[in-house]
Amino acid sequence: MSVDQPPPANALAAEPSAYLQSAAHQPVHWYPWGEPAFAHARKLDRPILLDIGAVWCHWCHVMDAESYEDPEVARVLNDGFVCIKVDRDERPDVDARYQRAVQALAGQGGWPLTAFLTPEGEVFYGGTYFPPEDNAHGRPGFVSVLTQVAGIYRQQRAKVAENAAAIARQVAASLDEAQQGEPSDGLLAQVADQMARVFDIRYGGFGTAPKFPHPAAVQFVLARWHDERAPWLREIADKTLTGMARGGIQDQLGGGFHRYAVDERWIVPHFEKMAYDNSELLHAYLDGYTALGTALFREVASGIVDWVLEVLSDRARGAFFTSQDADVAPGDDGDYWTWTPQELETALGTGRERDVARRVFGVEDHGEMHHNPEKNVLWWREDPAGAEWPILANARRTLKGVRDRRARPYVDKTPYVNWNAMLASAFLHAGAVLERSECETLAVAVLERIWGEAWSEERGMAHVIDRPEPRGFLDDNIHAAAAFLDAHEVTGDGQWLARAVAVMRYCQGAHWDPGAGGFFDLAPHASGAAYLATRAKPVQDAPTPSPNGVAALVLARLAALTDDAAWREQRDRQLEACAGALSHLSLYGATLARAVDWALHPVSRIEVSGLPGEGPAHAMHRLALVAYRPRKVVVWRRADRPAAVVCVGTTCSLPVATPPALAALLR
Repeated sequence: MSVDQPPPANALAAEPSAYLQSAAHQPVHWYPWGEPAFAHARKLDRPILLDIGAVWCHWCHVMDAESYEDPEVARVLNDGFVCIKVDRDERPDVDARYQRAVQALAGQGGWPLTAFLTPEGEVFYGGTYFPPEDNAHGRPGFVSVLTQVAGIYRQQRAKVAENAAAIARQVAASLDEAQQGEPSDGLLAQVADQMARVFDIRYGGFGTAPKFPHPAAVQFVLARWHDERAPWLREIADKTLTGMARGGIQDQLGGGFHRYAVDERWIVPHFEKMAYDNSELLHAYLDGYTALGTALFREVASGIVDWVLEVLSDRARGAFFTSQDADVAPGDDGDYWTWTPQELETALGTGRERDVARRVFGVEDHGEMHHNPEKNVLWWREDPAGAEWPILANARRTLKGVRDRRARPYVDKTPYVNWNAMLASAFLHAGAVLERSECETLAVAVLERIWGEAWSEERGMAHVIDRPEPRGFLDDNIHAAAAFLDAHEVTGDGQWLARAVAVMRYCQGAHWDPGAGGFFDLAPHASGAAYLATRAKPVQDAPTPSPNGVAALVLARLAALTDDAAWREQRDRQLEACAGALSHLSLYGATLARAVDWALHPVSRIEVSGLPGEGPAHAMHRLALVAYRPRKVVVWRRADRPAAVVCVGTTCSLPVATPPALAALLR
C-alpha cells in the first residue's frame, strides 16, 4: 500500500488476524499497524485513533457494533483521523506499551484500548470502552470524544505535544520493571505474607471483585507449604483451587476455565476462555492434586484437558488454538454458557434429573445475568446426596449435549508460539499425572512444529507457528525453551535439551542486557518507532507468567540438569537484576518468586536408568515425573539394568531398582 493514499475502504481484509478480518467490512478506513499509517498521518497532519482489542473480547465487539459500524461515527473518524486497529494477541509488544500510556492517563487499561496519538505515535489522550452517546454514568459519548480530541489537536498543539512528551517519559520509565536486589529467604517470606494479606479467606483467591486466577501464586504457596508445612499456606492453596473449581468461572459442563469472575464468589465469569489461563491452571490443579491428594483437583485437571482436546486443539497438525469467544453475536452476554429454568427443564424433563441439577447448580427463577434475569450461570452450590451422584452425572452429560447443539462461540485458531508452548508444557505434565498418553503425543507434536516451523537460528522464534513474521518476542523464545526442557524430562530425548540450550543461547545474544542484567522483551530487529524504540524488561505476571521470571526458572533448571556452572552464574545474575521488584510486585511477581525459591533451596534431581518400554525403569520414570516436588528435575538414561537415584542438593541416595523402593524414597 502506498503511504500517499488512504486505504480504499479499509485495509484489514488481507490481514491474517481474525480480529482484524472481523472489522474489514466496517466503514472506518482502518489501517493495520505499520509505517504506512504513520506516514499518512504525518502527511495529512492528523491525529491517530488507535484501537487495540481481540477477537475474544466482549466489549471490543460491543464497541465495534455501536460505534465503528455506525456510518456517522465512521464519517467523523475518516474526516478527522487516521485509524489503526491492532490485535493484541498478534502484537503484544504494541499492546503492552500503549496500555501503559493509557493507564498513565486514565488510571486503568484494558480492552478495547482507545488511544489518540500524534503522527509520531505518542499518546496524548485515551481510555478504554466509550459508549456511543453521553450516558447517565458520566461517560462521554464516542462522537463527543472524537469532536473534542480533534479540536484539541488542531487548536492546542503545544498542549498536545506537552502531554504526549510527559506520557512518553512515564511509559519509557515504566517499561523497565527489573530492579536490582539480593534474593533471600526474607524476600520470599515477605512475598508470602503479602499474598496472605490479600487472600480471600471466605471464597479463596486474592483480592475482591473482579477476581482473577493467579495460578503462579498458588504454585508458589504450595511450594512453601511443602517445605514448611504451615497450615495457613495449605489453606490458601486449597481454598483457592476449591473456590475456582466450584464457581461459575469453571465451565461445569465442558471443562476449562473462563478468563475471570466479576464477583468475589467466582460465580459470574467473563465467559471467554483463553489458552494461557487454562495452561497455567492445568499446572496448578495437577500440582494441587499431587501435593495434597485432593480428588476434586484431578477431576478439574481432567476437565481442562477434555475441553482443550475438544475445542482448542488440532491433533492432526499438532497445534493448540488461542481462545474461545464469550459470545456468539452482538447483544449476547454469555447466552451459550447460561441456562434459564425453562431451558433446563426442556433439556432434562420434570423429574429428578432436573431437580438435582437445579439444586446443585444453583438455578433459580431469577439468575445472575443482568441482560436476561432468567439466565443462570451453572456453579456448584451444594453437593448432591449420595444416591444422587449418578443422577447428576447423567444430567451433566445431557446438558452438555444440548449445549453442543447451540451455535458455538468463535474459536480463534491462530497457533501462537508462546501459548502453544505453555499448553504443550501443561499437557506433558497432565500426560504423566493423569496417565493420558494422548496428552504427551499431542504436546510433542506441537513442540516439533514449533522447532521446525517457527525457529530460526539467526532470528529466534516467530510469534505464530506457520508465519515468518512477526518475530523477536522474548515470550515466544522463553516459553519454548521451558517446554523443550519438559519434553526432555518426559521423553528422555537429549535433542530437547539441546534445543532448549540453543534457544537460551539465542536469548543471551538477542535479549540479554549485558550491563544491568535481565532480558529485554524485544530483539533489536523487532523494535520500531515511538514506544517500540524502548525495549521493556517485563517482570510482573500480567496475566501470563513474566518472561523474565520464566527465564530465571529455565536457567535454574538448566543448571540442575547439566551441572554447568555457567548456567548457574547467569541464573544468579538474572535474579540479582530482578529480585528488587519482588517487594512491591507481591502477587504479580509469583513466577519470579518461584525462581528465587529454586536458587535458594535444594533441588531434587531424580535420575532413572533402564531400557525403554514397559518395565521397572518405565514405571520408576513415571513415578519421578508424577511426584510432587516444588524444585525437581528428572533425568532418564538408557541402561541395561533399571536403577533410580534421588539427589536433594548435594546428597544422593543409594540406587534402587524397583518402583516401590523409589516410591518409598520419594516419600
